[in-house]
Amino acid sequence: MAGSGERNRQQTIEEYLEAAVQVALEAGQIIREALRVEKRVQTKSSAADLVTETDQLVENLIISTLSNKFPSHRFIGEESVAAGEKCILTDDPTWIIDPIDGTCNFVHGTPVVAVSIGLSVKKELELGVIYSCVEEKLYTGRKGHGAFCNGQKLQASTQTDLSKALILTELGSIRDPKAVKLLFSNMERLLKVPAHGIRIVGSAALDLCHVAAGDVDAFYQFGLHCWDMAAAAVIVREAGGILMDTAGGPLDLMSRRVVAAGTLEMVCQIVKELQPVAYERDDSTEGTSHSLSK
Repeated sequence: MAGSGERNRQQTIEEYLEAAVQVALEAGQIIREALRVEKRVQTKSSAADLVTETDQLVENLIISTLSNKFPSHRFIGEESVAAGEKCILTDDPTWIIDPIDGTCNFVHGTPVVAVSIGLSVKKELELGVIYSCVEEKLYTGRKGHGAFCNGQKLQASTQTDLSKALILTELGSIRDPKAVKLLFSNMERLLKVPAHGIRIVGSAALDLCHVAAGDVDAFYQFGLHCWDMAAAAVIVREAGGILMDTAGGPLDLMSRRVVAAGTLEMVCQIVKELQPVAYERDDSTEGTSHSLSK
């Protein structure tokens, strides 16, 4: 009976994954078509924290599609939280959604943008789907079943030496002078190791996919959100990578900080160099939990 129950559970997770893939592809088409069109842009927490009608349209599409299929599931979406919904992770199946990761790129017509859809069950990340919609690269990961890009299995870098590493990071949208100084100080500390290089591309979700694919050796960031890394965390782990808190402990999805690499040695070396940058946790925001239970 236990074996039968596990098979049924796996079939259910596979159904969730297929649904997430289909809606990600649909969302990606909308984003591709809107990329070069003039956009109405608003700001959220800062002048660099941007949102467009397309972000909201895509998030509504994803939530409505998945809630129709799985009416008992809950949702954490970037734009819903910005509108006042509470960012709380429960034991219920919860979809964690970034409709456009790389909104600043999207606003400027820079073709480095992605749809990110992750699923947590009992507070454990089960699957992730990230669609790099201009490149038409579909990254998928399912706990215990590997990570793939357009069907090709992913394998993270085996590099263990920080002095030979290519690292990705992001600056985020905060412009507080003290925080900005710390962010650049961390880059300076890593470059003085010296690492081979540090790159910024404008999408944390895609940065983490590059770690999973072995395109780069590591990624770190302060100030990202749970919707930036939920889906990607599954993909990185399933590609053999490691994710850790910047303070050296286990990854905390709500902490707004992460270090990821292909090897534990690389993660630990980066953690040793980083100075902390303080951000309010995602789950400390005020609002009402977003549930579409019927």
